[in-house]
Order: sequence, then C-alpha cells, then structure tokens
Amino acid sequence: MPAVTSESLVEIRDLHFAYDADRPILSGINMRFPRGKVVAIMGGSGCGKTTLLNLIGGQLRPSSGEVRVDGREVAAMDEAELYALRRRMGMLFQFGALFTDMSVFDNVAFPIREHTDLPESLVADLVAMKLQAVGLRGAARLAPRELSGGMARRVALARAVALDPMLVMYDEPFTGLDPISLGIIGQLIRKLTDALGATSIMVTHDIQESLQIVDYIYFMSNGRVVAEGTPDQIRNSTDPFVHQFVHAEADGPVPFHYPAPPIASLLEPRRA
Repeated sequence: MPAVTSESLVEIRDLHFAYDADRPILSGINMRFPRGKVVAIMGGSGCGKTTLLNLIGGQLRPSSGEVRVDGREVAAMDEAELYALRRRMGMLFQFGALFTDMSVFDNVAFPIREHTDLPESLVADLVAMKLQAVGLRGAARLAPRELSGGMARRVALARAVALDPMLVMYDEPFTGLDPISLGIIGQLIRKLTDALGATSIMVTHDIQESLQIVDYIYFMSNGRVVAEGTPDQIRNSTDPFVHQFVHAEADGPVPFHYPAPPIASLLEPRRA
C-alpha cells in the first residue's frame, strides 16, 4: 500500500474501540485506504468490520487512536463539520435498505434533494444518469417490492453514488445475491470507483468475487489486523488464517469446535 500520507483518503492509526471496559472490539488497528482504490476488509462475523465503518463515518468515536478522512480527524469534528463530511460519503447498506414507500426514482433522488437546492429538472437528469449507470433507468417508477434482490442492490448503489462522493463504503454488498447479480454488483463497484475517482471500502465475506475487483485486502480477527496484501499476495499466502479463509476450510486458526471438554470424558462414565 502507498506509504505517502497524501495518497491516502482514509487513514486509521493505532485505533482502539470498546463499548465498555469489559468488551473491547478493536485493538490497535492501522489501515490506509488510497484515493481511487477499492479496498476490502474481511474476517469472521463479529470481528469489528462494520464497527470500523461506523467509526469512519463518525457514528462512533474511538476509545483511543485516530481516524482521518481527507486529512482531518473525524472525532475532532463538530456536528456541522461532520455532516458536511458525510455529504461527501456514500453508503451501501447490507440488503440495500431502500425506503419501501418510495419509488426507485425517489430513493435515488433522496440524497440529492436532502443535501442540495437543485431544481427538480436537474434532479431528474442526475437520477436518470445514476440509474443508467446501474442499468435500471427503465425501472425508475417501480416500487422496491417490485424489484429482485439484485435489482434492489443496484438501486441502492445508484443512491450511494448520487452525489458523486469521494468515499463509498459497502457493508456486505454481495449478501443474498445469486451468482449473476453478485458478478454484476462486483463489476459495478469497480467501474463506478474508477469513473468517480472515489475510494471504496468494502466489508465482505465473499473472497472469490472480491479478489477479482479489489486492489488490497485487510483480514481481521478478534479486533486486530492479522494479515493484509494485494489479491495476488492473498491467493499465494501461506499464512494459516488467510489460507483457511480463502479456501473455506472448517478448521484452522478459527476452530470448528467451541471450547469444551473432550467428548470421551462425557461418554466413558456411561460405558461403565
């Protein structure tokens, strides 16, 4: 990854976070997210990936350490500064999170209307362009309930980039998608990142699709970064954790069995 600070849109330095003293979530996280790149954060459920997105977006504040976006420390911002920063961010939530009582058009128009004073004629042009980019301009008047899972995710992607953000965060963008829709979403993330010159941070479990589109990958376990590298480095890694994750092996550094006494110790008294 680039070592020059100015090349990184988001920098995380020695980050610690806990909801309370007895429940540490993140411990000593260091990450860099370069401008114009797609970076994946991977790891098992509950390792702190989504918490990390919330810290970047300012919904949570670190216990210690720093999260910097575009050179500014997020936790040091006041409310007005934080909202101004968020207008330059896009978010694709898990399962899309579309407004169910709004049409496709109004879902994509929502952030434009919320954060700008553009006339409706221009709003309509911008929405048409975003829907065209994800292949759904013809679905503008449909309701979310009329969409397939893959179509709904594409509408959510159009909404996430409606304001041409400098940073887009994706929380499990491939969850619940069929192989065709999954491939479409993956390629759209790559193409839109390149077209906008944005930085994309993607939390995902889908290792095979991610290796096709990302520039760099961080692996997390128990609130720490345990491995990182380019797609080629990850494919060829001999690190036990990375190997287990990439090859979906049941046992390894992440054990299949929850800690328990040997099964023989339970069975032997019954035999007697």
